[in-house]
Amino acid sequence: MPMSGPEIEGMIKAALPDATVEMTDLAGDGDHWAARVVSPSFAGMSRIQQHKTVYAALDGKMGGVLHALQLTTEVPN
Repeated sequence: MPMSGPEIEGMIKAALPDATVEMTDLAGDGDHWAARVVSPSFAGMSRIQQHKTVYAALDGKMGGVLHALQLTTEVPN
């Protein structure tokens, strides 16, 4: 069973409590998600480090119950 948007968002926010997370169901099937994660914690990190931080928050679920995630990360203005 695929992960729901609120479940993905909750895992990200648990690891990055200062983050704003916007989830979008790309295909309308509950299996292909886009996440926009904005966090002050990303300051000083490369984009790769930011993405690794989010993937770590998902606790190994990528490629398993979380089939596809289009990820956008940024530091707030």
